[in-house]
Amino acid sequence: MISVALFTVALLCPLAGASIGIAVRGRLPEHHLARDATDVIKLAMGLMATLVALTLGLLIQSANRYRATIETEYKQILAGIVHLDEYLQAYGPEANAVRQRVRQVAILSFQERWPGEDFGPVEPFPDSGRSRYTEIQREIVALHPADTAQTWFQSQALQITNRIADLRWLVVSQQTAHAPLLPVLCLIFLASIAIFGSFTLYVRPNATVVTVISLSALAIAGAIFLIVELNNPFQGLLHISSQAAHEVAQTLGH
Repeated sequence: MISVALFTVALLCPLAGASIGIAVRGRLPEHHLARDATDVIKLAMGLMATLVALTLGLLIQSANRYRATIETEYKQILAGIVHLDEYLQAYGPEANAVRQRVRQVAILSFQERWPGEDFGPVEPFPDSGRSRYTEIQREIVALHPADTAQTWFQSQALQITNRIADLRWLVVSQQTAHAPLLPVLCLIFLASIAIFGSFTLYVRPNATVVTVISLSALAIAGAIFLIVELNNPFQGLLHISSQAAHEVAQTLGH
């Protein structure tokens, strides 16, 4: 899992930087450990640490907003599917075949999002994902309303399928267009090596220093883990719950 791998890297990089600082400390000339040199390094590392902290804060905020947007849009899709099934049910027995097709498409979509879970038996869908809702609309248009009520339910069902299709591709486009994190994370890893290297450059290691450095490295790794998890809403340990999808699957077609 990529979030766990990056968490491990983010934890090891600061510790590696601290180890480098300890190793280099004994080999530096005496004038490199003078007060003026120490002050300059502290100021430079303080600036770098501030930039890293701001970057992590912005990444967490952006990732949290992105996850919230995806989750809201997906809940709207689930609500639209339920309303679509209700309108088709209200249309009458003539729409039962379309209701079964809606259930089939919905369950296939749920299984694509959560492949390790069981949403109930469903027959394979012969068409690609791009044409699934188009085929449903084609079947809805093929219905022949017998009165004004059926005409209204048919029009509402078509509007909902349009909204579901728009939201579905909006979710897909947002996931594919989301900026890759790896280059930014690599810079953070390199900066953490330099920062933690400076921590041990002018101090002798002891139990307290090692403990504080380890906890700080763990905090950075935790932030990286949270960023990666929030940027993958349907994967990882903090993925969006499938409970609502299971409830929708149980209500469709009944």
